[in-house]
Amino acid sequence: METKMFKISARNDSRIQLKVFPGHFATPQSHITHYLDIVTMKARCSEAKRVAEALSANYEASVPIDTIVCMDGLEVVGAYLADELTKVGVLSMNAHQSIYVTSPEYNNAGQIIFRDNVQGMIRNKNILILNGSVTTGETLNRAVHSVLYYGGVIRGIAAIFSAVSSVAQLPVHSIFQQKDIPNYGTYRAYECPLCRQKQKLDAMVNGYGYSKL
Repeated sequence: METKMFKISARNDSRIQLKVFPGHFATPQSHITHYLDIVTMKARCSEAKRVAEALSANYEASVPIDTIVCMDGLEVVGAYLADELTKVGVLSMNAHQSIYVTSPEYNNAGQIIFRDNVQGMIRNKNILILNGSVTTGETLNRAVHSVLYYGGVIRGIAAIFSAVSSVAQLPVHSIFQQKDIPNYGTYRAYECPLCRQKQKLDAMVNGYGYSKL
C-alpha cells in the first residue's frame, strides 16, 4: 500500500508494536480510516508470545478456561496464551486438565460453525474468545452467539485491538484501543465521510490481511 505506515507501542510492553496504515479501507462490515497490520504478531513466535503474556494479565487464576477459540488466524497466539494462563494457575475443568486451542469455521452462508468432532471442545466448556482486530464487533457478536449455541460458557473476550469496549454485554480486554490511534474512525459504508469526499479505497481488509485495489 502507498499510505505511510507508523507504529504504536503497547503501554505495558514497548516491544509490542502495532503497525498502522492511514487511508481508506473496507472491512466486511464497515469502512475504516486505518488498517492495523497484526500479521507478524500472529506469525512470529517472539511477538506472539509477548502478545499472549500481555493478554494473560487480564485473567485471574480463579476464572476457569477450558478452551481458547481463536479468530483471525490467531492459533499461535492462542497456544502461547494457553501456556501463560496455565503458568499463572488458571484452572481447566476438562478431563485432561489442559486448555484446548481451536478455531471456528464459516459455512457457505457465512455462519460461524464448529464441526461435530470439535464440538466436544465447546459444549459445557469455559470459553475464552481470542480476536485480532475488532472494529464494529459484529463478527465477534456472531462468534459469541455461535459458542453459546453449541453450549459453551463464555468466560472472557481478548483482542489485540478493539474499537469497542464490550460485545453482548461482555467486556473486551484488548492491548490497543481506539483512543491509541489518532483520528481512527469506523463507519457504515453509506455513512463514510471518505466516500462522500470521493476518496478511493486503498484496500479490502479483514482479520487475515488486505487486498489492494
